[in-house]
Amino acid sequence: MVQSVAQIISAPFAPFFAHWQQSGAAAWLPRLRALTQARLQAPRHGDWARWMSLLARLPDIQAHERSFAQPCVGVTSAQPLDAPAHGELRAALMGLHPWRKGPFCLHGVMIDAEWRSDWKWARAAQALGDLDNAMVLDLGCGNGYYGYRALGAGARLVLGIDPGLRFVAQFLAVNHFLRSDRLAVLPLADEDLADQAASVDLLLSMGVLYHRRDPLRHLKILRPLLQSGGRLLLETLVLDVSGDALLEPTGRYAQMRNVYAIPSMTRLQAWLRAAGFRQIELVDLTVTTSAEQRGTDWMRFQSLADFLDPTDLGRTCEGYPAPVRAMLIAQRG
Repeated sequence: MVQSVAQIISAPFAPFFAHWQQSGAAAWLPRLRALTQARLQAPRHGDWARWMSLLARLPDIQAHERSFAQPCVGVTSAQPLDAPAHGELRAALMGLHPWRKGPFCLHGVMIDAEWRSDWKWARAAQALGDLDNAMVLDLGCGNGYYGYRALGAGARLVLGIDPGLRFVAQFLAVNHFLRSDRLAVLPLADEDLADQAASVDLLLSMGVLYHRRDPLRHLKILRPLLQSGGRLLLETLVLDVSGDALLEPTGRYAQMRNVYAIPSMTRLQAWLRAAGFRQIELVDLTVTTSAEQRGTDWMRFQSLADFLDPTDLGRTCEGYPAPVRAMLIAQRG
């Protein structure tokens, strides 16, 4: 039976909204509720009804142990699933293919996603330290992997937003088993939170900035959402060159259509300062490799190895510099 919008809102999201109401960010709640309901009432993806039908058929399995602090975010049952039940669960989760972020380990089924998101989180966690009851906002969060890891690091509540409905459906599937009422993934974008009151302690923007036509506006939206002394963890593509430089790809970049601006570190730090951030620190600079981003059974389309020049792995197939990602921490000024 396909779930109604009312069921989607009242069952998976209501406990999270109740926690949010009791937090210092309660002023956000009317907009969060209204926009979520509006977008799920008129979903823009043709597979939404199929995904909701799939979610309605997921088995209820008694959780024995949950783990948000390990690389493979997951849950186990007291007794392992038998082979038929394991196969049915794997097939159901595979119905939400492709899985971009992970890994997840759900009752013996490992979702080996395209990205080794645990590697990126390990780099972030080293810089962030204990999150100790923090209110966290994760923009462009995908299916919520980093939100679970933030909870595992001590965060009190994590709001994830992503306009991609497949990611919302994947989160609902994963959380059906993990049953966390401290994390939600809502079908929203950064613009939806513009002008909201300063309420969060940590803001994650990972893999988002280069998808914005106006990256400075993205940063200017983020700063007012942070409480005084709050931190931004920004991870984005950069040009690994000295001085002030900006790449604005013509057409695609590494086969991605919507990459608008890749700055040098000098340009990126200037953007952050112009948006009102201070104490800007580069905490990691990593060349993306096909060990970290690759095709798997859970993401059977082309991946990074197909997007690089086979004769020069330092260039994309379009001739641009190959992906290098910088991670920075900045404080609200």
